[in-house]
Amino acid sequence: MKLYIRQFFLIGLGLMACLRMPAQHTYTLDECIDEALKNNVRIKNADNDLSVAKHGSKEAFTKYFPSLSATGGGFMADKGLIQLEMSPEMEMSILKNGIVGGVSASMPLFTGGQIVNANKLAKVNVEVSRLQHGLSVNEVKLVTERYFWQIVKLKEMLNTLSSVEGQLESIRKDVEASVDAGVTNRNDLLQVQLRKNETRSTRISVENALSVSRKLLAQYIGCASDSIDVAFDFGGTLPSHPDNLYRIPESALVLTNEYSLLQQDVKASRLQYRMSVGKNLPSIAIGGGYMYDNLMDKDHSFWMGFATVSVPLSGWWGGSHDMKKHKLRLRNAENRFTDQSQLLIIRMQNTWNDLADAYQQVEIAVESIGQATENLRLQTDYYHAGTCTMSDLLEAQTLYQQSRDKYVESYARYEVKKREYLQATGR
Repeated sequence: MKLYIRQFFLIGLGLMACLRMPAQHTYTLDECIDEALKNNVRIKNADNDLSVAKHGSKEAFTKYFPSLSATGGGFMADKGLIQLEMSPEMEMSILKNGIVGGVSASMPLFTGGQIVNANKLAKVNVEVSRLQHGLSVNEVKLVTERYFWQIVKLKEMLNTLSSVEGQLESIRKDVEASVDAGVTNRNDLLQVQLRKNETRSTRISVENALSVSRKLLAQYIGCASDSIDVAFDFGGTLPSHPDNLYRIPESALVLTNEYSLLQQDVKASRLQYRMSVGKNLPSIAIGGGYMYDNLMDKDHSFWMGFATVSVPLSGWWGGSHDMKKHKLRLRNAENRFTDQSQLLIIRMQNTWNDLADAYQQVEIAVESIGQATENLRLQTDYYHAGTCTMSDLLEAQTLYQQSRDKYVESYARYEVKKREYLQATGR
């Protein structure tokens, strides 16, 4: 009875543990990307940076409106601030206490273009943040895809190891029977066992790498690390040919976020130069207000209007150098625009070469799989016929495993290179 109770208790604990474990979800590549775009920290920060830029643009727009201010104050003194001696026997003291206050508004009419250019610069900052947000999206997609294909590659390597382990176990049984029958010496059996140990060691390394890769992907897309898996079936086939993805670099240049950022950099430098000029131009403003005071125990209120003209006379001493400084910065931005545009074109060409190379590597890997599979079949038949050694058979098996691993590695590299090329050409 006690034994049954103990078994029931252990089964109950096992069921509770299963209920506590989150259900594992298998993600496709598109699902991983969608989750990353919703949960990744880089995207959240990029969203915040874009909102900051938009608020900055709205703040700059308020400079077009009049500025309002209200002032007020009061004072008390032990003596009047003004002492009048009417005669030797008569003195008068006034302004012993009082209050003053008022509301005024000031409207800038001309500020050397500083307000207009500041608003244009704020809009440039919004556009820069939007473009940087696009770069962040591209980076998150690329990193997610790298993690995805790393997991797919490692899972496929485990499948290959399972196939190899099955083949080795079949060989081991045949060789063991041959050794027992005295047909084969024990050296062949030892070679098979050593090969099995090597395969077991490789499996441990691959499983550890797979576990880490799953955790990295889960953290990157914002999912629980013990509840994620990915799915993709290679099937030993070729991916779609990349020729239909090609774009002429010069025509694709204007579609990239990097090129647009270079344009915005030049535009921002030009506006900053104009603002430096505006700081050294006269500024004109008009305004008015309502004032109130009670300084002589009598209420006194009045309306007033005013106009101001400010001319920075001594400011030109340092202002001329400030303008030259911003002029040089504008030239640097223009130089960067030309130089970086050329580098972007070169990057497109280089990325296309990498993509084409990756596809050719997949083609070679597919061909190698067929050859390695046929070689393994022949060496197996030859060994059974006694016309080759165990070393030859195990070497053929090693080549088969390497060809499978090379195929999945080449396929994964091709998919990542395809993403890089699409992003490099503004897609």
